[in-house]
Amino acid sequence: MEESLREPCPWRIVDDCGGAFTMGVIGGGIFQGIKGFRNAPSGMSRRFQGCLAALKTNAPKTAGSFAVWGLTFSTIDCTLVHFRKKEDPWNSIISGAATGGILSARNGLPAIAGSALVGGILLAMIEGIGIIFTRMTAENFRPPTPVFSDDPSQLGPPPNQQYQPEDVNL
Repeated sequence: MEESLREPCPWRIVDDCGGAFTMGVIGGGIFQGIKGFRNAPSGMSRRFQGCLAALKTNAPKTAGSFAVWGLTFSTIDCTLVHFRKKEDPWNSIISGAATGGILSARNGLPAIAGSALVGGILLAMIEGIGIIFTRMTAENFRPPTPVFSDDPSQLGPPPNQQYQPEDVNL
């Protein structure tokens, strides 16, 4: 049976939520800082003030949105693992589609369908790339194929004879 490299499901949810929050803080901080710097009035001190104001205002919102996405995705993923009794790429694809649909539920049925489709396609692409990389790197660790020769001089001593080294000086 293949051992999972990830945490067990109750801890996986917390871990994924925290990781998504961290990505949101870092990515949102960079994005919002640049946006605040560019949109501020001219002058370096004003631009840095605009950068800090945008960071304080918008980076926590971005981080929270990422955390909600990670929490929803991991919860659905763990639920699918529990009910399907296996971990495979389909769990992630279905979880991405369901997460996209759930998080856009306030905007109506067309938004639910569109977000679910985008979430499913995005996670299918991520899983597909992961499978491709796994297969490519597995080639590097495959044992070499033995080369068999029909020429008896290339084979060693016959199996019924003991190998006796000739005059070995150590």
